[in-house]
Amino acid sequence: MRFLTITLIVHGPHPVTGVQKPTRERFREVLDNAVLAEELGFDGFGVGERHERPFISSSPPVVLSHIAALTSRIRLFTAVTTLSLLDPVRAYEDYATLDHLSGGRLELIIGKGNGAAQRELFRVTPEDQWERNAESYEVFRQLWRQDKVTAATRFRPELKDAEVWPRPLQQPVRVWHGSATSKESVDLAARYGDPLFSANVTNPMEPYAELIRHYRERWEHHGHDPADIAVGAGTAGIYAARTSQAALAAYRPVFEGNLAFQKRLGLEPVFTTVEDFVERSSALIGSPQQIIEKVHRYHEQFGHTVLHLHADAGGLTETQHRDSLALFQSEAAPVLRRDIPDPPFEWGPVLAEPAREGPARTGAGSTGHRTPPRRSPPLDGHATPTG
Repeated sequence: MRFLTITLIVHGPHPVTGVQKPTRERFREVLDNAVLAEELGFDGFGVGERHERPFISSSPPVVLSHIAALTSRIRLFTAVTTLSLLDPVRAYEDYATLDHLSGGRLELIIGKGNGAAQRELFRVTPEDQWERNAESYEVFRQLWRQDKVTAATRFRPELKDAEVWPRPLQQPVRVWHGSATSKESVDLAARYGDPLFSANVTNPMEPYAELIRHYRERWEHHGHDPADIAVGAGTAGIYAARTSQAALAAYRPVFEGNLAFQKRLGLEPVFTTVEDFVERSSALIGSPQQIIEKVHRYHEQFGHTVLHLHADAGGLTETQHRDSLALFQSEAAPVLRRDIPDPPFEWGPVLAEPAREGPARTGAGSTGHRTPPRRSPPLDGHATPTG
């Protein structure tokens, strides 16, 4: 099994203290969390894309490019790239460039996105969002694979023998399809034989399990080998402690703060107590053994081989967050890696050109020199001495 940490770069008041960090400090936190994920041995780090409050993740290629410069091994994910809102040509240009800058470490999770405010911002309607998502993906897919592309498009100017640069490093980039509640994303993934990533964060297990079962059925319908299926799944929260009592006590104020925030927004919470949240949601709150058992319980229904955890402290202290991820990696992850197989493909980059000797290319799976990860410099342009 492989493990990612993911952030949607929520920028709102702290759920316990009510204090909101300055924007620059919030971005610095994201960079430091990416470096931490690599230091702790996670396999990937993901940045979401949202174009509405309370998120500041409107430009994942920029954020991931900065992270690429601070890391050397970890895979870089989008979570998700909202292709229903984007021009696929511009999206291709940004991500092909990022793939080169990262040494072939890019993986995309695409989706139509959600939220009325961002649909309105980009003049996308609920009626056409799925068609936009499918068309944009089909064009994006062709651009990544073909030197010249002709496409009779509905939602952007048509392409005729279009050449788009730079040409990609990975051939092709791996694209996952993010799925939350609708079959359209699942159907698109199955049609093209692409991996699926279940959001698995808002509701109990069953709705997500049903969509994954549908994905497997459609996969076989389209003639793909069942052995090639790859499924990833999210989690609703993470706090690992030595005992379940310690984990619950530390996480309770975080849950209650988030619950109050949902109510202020007029949202109807799915889980109204922290005990119910720990029991019925995908959150991994407890001892390492409890976390192992819960991941196995979900794996029985999902068959997933990739799991994402929250990259952000989300109301925990920095020390609590770091210690929790470190405990997960030292005691839960090794057991899960042993018990649950990896996805049915190489985790490292699939390059379109032969790798050159030397330290220039240090993506996951590289055997060349690896630059040690480092903490991010200040975002005011002044480097911090490193001794």
